[in-house]
Amino acid sequence: MKTNILTAAAVSFLTMTTFAQKDQVKNAEDAIDNKNYTEAKAQLKVAEANLSELNDKWQEKFYLYKGKAYSSGNPSNEDVQTAAMAYAKAVELGNEDASAALTQMKNDLINSAIEDQGKEDYKSAADKLYTSYQISKQDTVYLYYAANNLVNAQDYGKAVEYLEELSELGYDGSGKSFTAVNVETGEKENMGSKEQMDLMVKTGQYKDPKVEPIPSKKGEIASLVARIYINQEEYDKAISSIDAAKAANPNDVDLLLSEANMYYQMGEKERAISILEEAGNMDKTNPGVYNNIGLMYAEIDNTEKAVESYKTALEIDSEFNDARINMVAAMLGEERAIIDEMNNLGMSKKDNARYDELDAQRKELYKKVLPYLEKAMEVDPDNKEIVKTAMNLYTNLDQQEKADALKAKL
Repeated sequence: MKTNILTAAAVSFLTMTTFAQKDQVKNAEDAIDNKNYTEAKAQLKVAEANLSELNDKWQEKFYLYKGKAYSSGNPSNEDVQTAAMAYAKAVELGNEDASAALTQMKNDLINSAIEDQGKEDYKSAADKLYTSYQISKQDTVYLYYAANNLVNAQDYGKAVEYLEELSELGYDGSGKSFTAVNVETGEKENMGSKEQMDLMVKTGQYKDPKVEPIPSKKGEIASLVARIYINQEEYDKAISSIDAAKAANPNDVDLLLSEANMYYQMGEKERAISILEEAGNMDKTNPGVYNNIGLMYAEIDNTEKAVESYKTALEIDSEFNDARINMVAAMLGEERAIIDEMNNLGMSKKDNARYDELDAQRKELYKKVLPYLEKAMEVDPDNKEIVKTAMNLYTNLDQQEKADALKAKL
């Protein structure tokens, strides 16, 4: 009889506890409706102590309200993470409202992270992107972007942790992008999937659907790790990181580009050029490789080789305007020596004659550059720096009418 009495008492106590917890969950719901999120959190904390005593239906409600309480008001990054995990648990228990809220939260986090990046608040952006990854573990790209932001925030220790996690997951980053042009805005937008792209095009609100390959990010990851070690002046580890990646992916051009960048950051520019030329031989269809080769030659003041590389990039893709702009910059770099000599001349007859000679050389250089500059403006008419450079050249060549026409566009 004593055993039965104890069992009954235990059951009675358990029932009372369960009723109390249900009241706390209901109180939390009422507090949320009244926008009293502090009270809602307090009620939920009390209920959480014996959460396992509640059945699945009430646990589902508990996690839904916890998600709402911690995501409302003016939540901190920590609150947002707490809300996300709560919603995720509610989703596991079958709550559809939590599923919609979780999707919205992830979108809000990503948009907020983009804003943080624009403000150069990289630590906050990294936290939000990592939370996005925690919400949807299959979206490993957010872990990758979180690591990128941590590098920019100079939090190298945590960045390496994230990158190592990506490596353990076998993250590659390659895939396909599905885009279409918004008819109203004219902007190209990412549709997320082929099904969504096809659906939006059928509505007539979008046009020009495109499926484009997304290249592997293994090279970028190796480059990030190397960059971290370089910033920490651990050059042996940087080299080992790149070498290991190359051993696993010997035909990856992006890895060669990362290796070249690594040696450039280490100050070994000649070594970087050699590696870039190797990348060029491996992929003769990539204008970006030859553009980078040109930039590296420009760094060591080899204008002839730089221009040659930029021209090769443009032969591959005539619309690759970065190479054209860089070529203009390299060619105009030659005027520095001319101007310096002009400024150092005196007022003698001989110096005046030399001044005229140098001025003629400078104008010939401008005439040589102008066709490339005009093409650059044609490809990218909104680039104000290109327009200003062209205005300056026209003025110096006494073509004021053309200079004025460009000025009117600014």
